[in-house]
Amino acid sequence: MKGGRIAEHGFLADGRSAVLVDRNGSVNWWCPARFDAPSVFANLLDEDAGHWEIRPEGRFSTERAYLTDTLVLRTVFTTATGSVAVTDALALEPGARGHEVGLRSPRVLARVVRGLTGEVPLRMRYRPRFEYGRMVPQLEQQDDALVATAASARLDLRVTIPLVCDVGEASGSFTVRAGETQRFTLAYAPAYDAGPPAVLDAEQVIENAAAGWRSWMRMHDYRGLYRDQVRRSALVVQGMTYRPSGAVVAAPTMSLPEEPGGDRNYDYRYAWVRDFSFTLEALWRVTCVDELELHIGWLVHSMGMNEGIVPIMYGVEGERDLTEHHLDHLAGYAGSHPVLVGNDAWRQRQNDVLGEPLSASWLMREHLDPMPEGIRQLLRAITERAARDWHLPDAGMWEARDAERHYVSSKVQCWTALDRAVRFGSDLGSQAEIASWAAARDEVRHAVLSRGWSDRLQAFTGAFGSEELDASVLLMPLVGFLPAGDPRMRFTIRMIEERLSENGLLRRWEGDPAGFVICSFWMVSCLALAGERDRAGQLFEHLADRVNDLGLLAEQVDPRSGQALGNFPQAFSHIGLINAAGDLTDLDAGHRDLPPAPDRRIPAGQEHE
Repeated sequence: MKGGRIAEHGFLADGRSAVLVDRNGSVNWWCPARFDAPSVFANLLDEDAGHWEIRPEGRFSTERAYLTDTLVLRTVFTTATGSVAVTDALALEPGARGHEVGLRSPRVLARVVRGLTGEVPLRMRYRPRFEYGRMVPQLEQQDDALVATAASARLDLRVTIPLVCDVGEASGSFTVRAGETQRFTLAYAPAYDAGPPAVLDAEQVIENAAAGWRSWMRMHDYRGLYRDQVRRSALVVQGMTYRPSGAVVAAPTMSLPEEPGGDRNYDYRYAWVRDFSFTLEALWRVTCVDELELHIGWLVHSMGMNEGIVPIMYGVEGERDLTEHHLDHLAGYAGSHPVLVGNDAWRQRQNDVLGEPLSASWLMREHLDPMPEGIRQLLRAITERAARDWHLPDAGMWEARDAERHYVSSKVQCWTALDRAVRFGSDLGSQAEIASWAAARDEVRHAVLSRGWSDRLQAFTGAFGSEELDASVLLMPLVGFLPAGDPRMRFTIRMIEERLSENGLLRRWEGDPAGFVICSFWMVSCLALAGERDRAGQLFEHLADRVNDLGLLAEQVDPRSGQALGNFPQAFSHIGLINAAGDLTDLDAGHRDLPPAPDRRIPAGQEHE
């Protein structure tokens, strides 16, 4: 398959953008301006949409790993005549450490080839294609750089090997012997007003990036169960954070299909409010207050106080208009059409998003005392919206595009908004307002318990009046709506396992093409909260094995073939892993009778700064 299978890619990040590089040494994805900007390499979606490859000639085997506690990737190629290591990193600002990592980026991709044994003939092929493969750039040698320009972008390639240039591409063949090194850098800058791209030494980029990521990891030392997996996931989520604003993108890629050849191929390079409280809970377990406040600040600035439907997603700097359109010139991953840029889900009503800001704020309430006025105004407005609109149908958290329904998970999250608002009490409203919110909360609860329950299935279903199961109702114990040990919840968990689970992977609904990773981790948490510790632990370990060789999780996994599907890596999946590990840690620490989610104490095994 052109561009490599999804899970064969490694992930590099610099706080603004991401690179995906496959096991064959090919950079197949990079949008250097920012996560949701046009690409310069998009070989994931079309073999003619650009890539940058460094690989041995002839046959070879591959072993790879991140340098410890970093997003610096080292790939060892072994051939019949020797072995070489290719080390790849996106540059961090020189000297940036701790909370400064990713705040500014030189926008330089560095690659260093070092001979290990014998000698290895290699080839390099460089084919930049701007604007999602629409534009073939002009290449021109300027001093020591090969400059590619087209439209508003410029790339400067600096190498230590001879190059042969053709129209829109360059190549070179070279041999590396044991102890020898070849260095490559590719630097991006806008074509106008920003000055030329940065000039950095490739080996120094690698060293500085490794030191920067390790300094961040030292400040975020989770000590609960499954420490290695949780720390890797935390680093991946940090890598998907647009550091200037604090937005966490759902994934760094677009249009990778939920089903090969299918049409559910969405652009995930944006920040979803739906993911917000789960993201903050995950970061809360492994991170520092400064970053939590950064994420809350992004939400306040993005959501604002406007009337109309509350947007459920935003660009990384808070943009609302994410109008979707087709890129018909691209073949699509595995022939999957349409290839989409933008995401029209921004137009949808999804009432579940009303619970996210209140839940996240309650989680970190100790750090919001006294509550900043901007946050207070936003939370009050959202609470009033939940009290007013909870009864309306919506598109649901899975973003249905056919019709609006009365989704149970949306109602539950409206309950969450009202419940947390009542708990905030006088910090958020007057006595009269609190009483009104409490009445609305109780009304939502009654509606869910009476209209969301199916007597025939003996389970909560996906929507009022429906007989179809939906894994989203597993949120009910996670937000404290019902205890996991409540008989109704136990029946629901059992029925969802029987109907939606296959090989330990949970589909969102019957007919969903593959297992949805975060839903599977929700099942782990539900089992743990219901006291089924052994089963929960076994399921967690089964799911944790679904990572690729670098510890990266996709959005979905085919339960039969094990193939990774959807955009990659997926923040929601890694967040699910962190939170499930945290729930298991809490259980083992003796928190067997967990109170509702908003009253959870500091997680066991965590040290706060």
